[in-house]
Amino acid sequence: MTRLALLVSTVGGIGYAPVAPGTFGSAAGLVLLLGVRAAGWPALAELALIALLFAIGSWSGSVAEQHFGRTDPGYIVLDEVVGMLITLWLLPVNTTGAVTGFLLFRVLDILKPFPARRIERLHGGLGVMADDALVGIYGNLFLRLLIWWVPGWLT
Repeated sequence: MTRLALLVSTVGGIGYAPVAPGTFGSAAGLVLLLGVRAAGWPALAELALIALLFAIGSWSGSVAEQHFGRTDPGYIVLDEVVGMLITLWLLPVNTTGAVTGFLLFRVLDILKPFPARRIERLHGGLGVMADDALVGIYGNLFLRLLIWWVPGWLT
């Protein structure tokens, strides 16, 4: 089970990237979202995917933390995938909007605006996943504001 949890939490090994594994994980989330949208999944199915990945990430993140012997090791990137999916959920963005959402999520994930850093302290995989989910919500709201402010540019 440990091997499976590591495979899942590192998104097939993407988390082992020698530099910026969180950025690679976010990119994997963007690619996943583009695939889901190209397949024509409805918004409710996207939400179900987010919830499923959050639950799986909470489990696999706990196992990975025990394996690596530290809290929220950088190898775990499934949280970035989920955060990226949340950032763009229900937003009909074009390529510029998707890239803007990606960059926005990365900046917010690094800054961890309140209370994301505090939520990160939750026990185990829940803490690993929850802070990125909250940052994804912040990113989604900020992207909505940008779309409203500059209509047509991101959609």
